[in-house]
Amino acid sequence: MTPPIRLSSPGPEQWWEQVRRERRRGEVVLDAETAGPLGRWFDLPVAAERVVATILADVRGEGDAAVRRWTARLDRVEVAATRVDASRLSHAWETAAAPVREALIAAAARIREVHRHQLDTALRGTPGAHIRPFPLNRAGCYVPGGRAAYPSTVLMNVIPAQVAGVAEIAICSPPGPDGEVHPLVLAAAHHLGVAEVHAVGGAQAIGALAYGTASIAAADKITGPGNLFVTLAKRAVYGEVGIDGVAGPSEIVVIASHGADPLLIAADLVSQLEHDPLAWAVCLTDDGALAKDVADAFSSEAANAARQGIIAAAAGRHGAVVVTPSLEDAYLLANRFAAEHLSLQGEAAEALRDRPHTASAVFVGRRSPVSMGDYIAGPNHTLPTGGAARHRGPLSVMDFQRWPSLVDLSVEELDALAPSACILAEAEGLRGHERAIRLRMEASG
Repeated sequence: MTPPIRLSSPGPEQWWEQVRRERRRGEVVLDAETAGPLGRWFDLPVAAERVVATILADVRGEGDAAVRRWTARLDRVEVAATRVDASRLSHAWETAAAPVREALIAAAARIREVHRHQLDTALRGTPGAHIRPFPLNRAGCYVPGGRAAYPSTVLMNVIPAQVAGVAEIAICSPPGPDGEVHPLVLAAAHHLGVAEVHAVGGAQAIGALAYGTASIAAADKITGPGNLFVTLAKRAVYGEVGIDGVAGPSEIVVIASHGADPLLIAADLVSQLEHDPLAWAVCLTDDGALAKDVADAFSSEAANAARQGIIAAAAGRHGAVVVTPSLEDAYLLANRFAAEHLSLQGEAAEALRDRPHTASAVFVGRRSPVSMGDYIAGPNHTLPTGGAARHRGPLSVMDFQRWPSLVDLSVEELDALAPSACILAEAEGLRGHERAIRLRMEASG
């Protein structure tokens, strides 16, 4: 008989200590069980950072040959040419089930409508000294594969780039056992009008988008979630190319108060845990009876879930229901965690909606499950994790724009500002700076 899947019930400080401990972890060391085919080319155990550095160096030095070689080694398929033929894109759309096509059309329209309000074209500053937005020239959108197909990730990464006016958009997604990108990813790309899709995943895809190869041109920015190796690769190439952030496992924190529906809370926790064995799902509540009901409902929901093995692994690590002394304590604890997703359920919890939250995406009430945000609510589902929500929000149109400054001073502005600039240059001991300004002052006079 399969043992029940349960949430742990730590106290607030005990739970927070676990969070602090795990977020301080350094490099990830892979043993033989978790390394998979890497054991054929590396002495185990090996640091994941070393694997990524090796792959990136190979791609930088050898281009497409290294991309194909590492794809064969890790995905165990031979891909002669990474770029997916246009006929495959149109075929994927035409053969997708009609309800799926209709859902993709509806989701794309809703996401585009929300994101178009983010587009900023204004000049900020004065005519002689301002910043102004321009779209990036080329974006690389990574769409993960493996455990599931993610056409929603195509929509969430491509649409804000299109709204921003990015001229070139390339999608990279891992090939399946047949050497093909998942047809739903291709269908979504076709619907959005993206013609460049490559059957390549992992660190080799990030390397190709960062450095460029004969087949895959270098991007200005790489966006989209991925596994450990994708995440480490994005972190390694940052600076040479822009990235949206360094993503970790999915996270949901629910602040629940008296009157919340324990079954809905449990369903939300299960829905996030099915993403990843390392996902976080935590309910914070000041109601001990509700906490017990949530724990019971969770065990029941998890027992009937399709991805029971993944949920059990995640719940054993990061699934919890925490009883706090007050709802205010729950609010403060949630803000310390800075979750990817924050759900407010129950009348008192929902009343917190307009208070400042460090979470990246906030969902209020029984009609707004996180899952709606994953697909069709409208705001982007590409979100920071691991506490990064404290300093950034969802992927947006602004992520695909750059804001260069322009300085074109009038005679009057130069005359008014230059004396102060000279004083500051002298104070810093930078006489060359001062002279460059004084020459202009003399010419102006």
